[in-house]
Amino acid sequence: MTILSNQEQDLLKNLSELAYCNPFLPRRVELERLILGKSNHAMPTVWSFHVEDKNIFEPASLISKQIQPLAEKLRTSFVNGEEFSPQELGLYEDLILYFLYDKYRGKLNELLVEYSRDGNHTECKAVWDQFSADFVHYTGGNKQAEQFTLLRDPEHMWASFFQIRRLFHYVFYWIVGSSNATVGLRASIWQSVVTHNLRRYFRSLYQCMGNISTLITGPSGTGKELVARAIGMSRYVPFDGKKAEFVTDYSQSLLAMHLAAMSPTLIESELFGHRKGAFTGATEDRKGLFETCHQDGTVFLDEIGELVPEIQVKLLRVLQNRTFQRLGDLATCNFTGKIVTATNRDFDSEMQCGNFRADLYYRLCSDMIRTPSLSDQLADQPDDLRHLVNHLSRQLSCEDHEELTNEVVDWIDKNLGPSYAWPGNVRELEQCLRNIMIRGQYRPAHQIDSGTRQEIGNQFMSCSLTADELLANYCTMVYAQTGSYEESSRRLKIDRRTVKSRVDPELLEKLTAVSEAS
Repeated sequence: MTILSNQEQDLLKNLSELAYCNPFLPRRVELERLILGKSNHAMPTVWSFHVEDKNIFEPASLISKQIQPLAEKLRTSFVNGEEFSPQELGLYEDLILYFLYDKYRGKLNELLVEYSRDGNHTECKAVWDQFSADFVHYTGGNKQAEQFTLLRDPEHMWASFFQIRRLFHYVFYWIVGSSNATVGLRASIWQSVVTHNLRRYFRSLYQCMGNISTLITGPSGTGKELVARAIGMSRYVPFDGKKAEFVTDYSQSLLAMHLAAMSPTLIESELFGHRKGAFTGATEDRKGLFETCHQDGTVFLDEIGELVPEIQVKLLRVLQNRTFQRLGDLATCNFTGKIVTATNRDFDSEMQCGNFRADLYYRLCSDMIRTPSLSDQLADQPDDLRHLVNHLSRQLSCEDHEELTNEVVDWIDKNLGPSYAWPGNVRELEQCLRNIMIRGQYRPAHQIDSGTRQEIGNQFMSCSLTADELLANYCTMVYAQTGSYEESSRRLKIDRRTVKSRVDPELLEKLTAVSEAS
């Protein structure tokens, strides 16, 4: 005798796949349509945040209402001890997971806001008590719950639900756009955190994903730091049911460092820490990021290609052995967090030139994500320009964001046109928005600095520069392009202090307009 009819089995098979699928891929919409049938309203092919969308979760809520009677029916049969086949038991478990997650989605979002705002979690106990009661209601308690694969531990499921809610928030609301490239980026971030097999992740992989590093590549200004933030803020954080609180505050879990703006000595000290007297100025013991980062945290190293070989070796040891030493100390420390790195460099050429260690690269690229350029996004979906401008204007806390959006989009259409390449990507678009908001116009940076470069070229061709002026101009141009004294020193094959002393501040201000605008 079977508990489920053929029709109910078909429904729950689709629901089971929906519960574990990547929400940012088109398959999610297909499954929602299959489950809702004729009652389904028009839905977009993929989930993409638009400011005007108000009911993005309506299909999920409709599905929950549709399956609730079946959930109660199966719950009664299960609690009363009726015999479920292994397949029916699995389908019932997935039904409970989907139903409970949707029921507590709003409460999970409130917790997310509380933590991100001030670390406060006053409502956590009340919500946890409600969830625990529902968990017992549908599983029959600890003894009967042992029959399930995932529903054995309510604390683990609550921690998993909170992780999924955070992951959705930081991907959906921060990675904006409907182009194929952006859709793929959102789906890729999701996999980077919970893998392509969510069921297996919940079962075991959630415990070991910190050992896998992620390398984010892509042009400057394409949002690599947003990707890193989504990964770092969405890691699994265990929940302590007795204390009714998460063991760590997720909002403090991402520790970021921009390597291009720092000297090698400072980088070492910031990463590994130091003992008092380790170098001039080390007046006290200091913990570095690797020691400060807890096991549920993430260290994000932006512009990883800037690391000098000596520090590359030390970072390799951290990735291989999860150990390191403070500067000036022989004691060994353990690193228990996750490492995420980013670069806009071509590592193939960097490794061929001997600037970056191949063994370190292969440790960093266990998982890789590439951010698309803005021009690629707009070539596929021109309407994304308006959505991005609207999103950026709202981030400025501008009450007149709709009016500002219309003004910026109209100005771009009339003055730059749809074929403008946006060399500075989304960062340039943000600068364009601010310029138009303040001055009513925007002058692309490459137009600003082209005259300056042409002037330098004319002076060179006319042989009107002294040797000192020639060196100063060239050092300034290289530094304006790299933004790093270390990299400029490497390219010019002179000491970084010489580069720094030769940079002309006035000329640099003109040349770096492109960086500021992009």
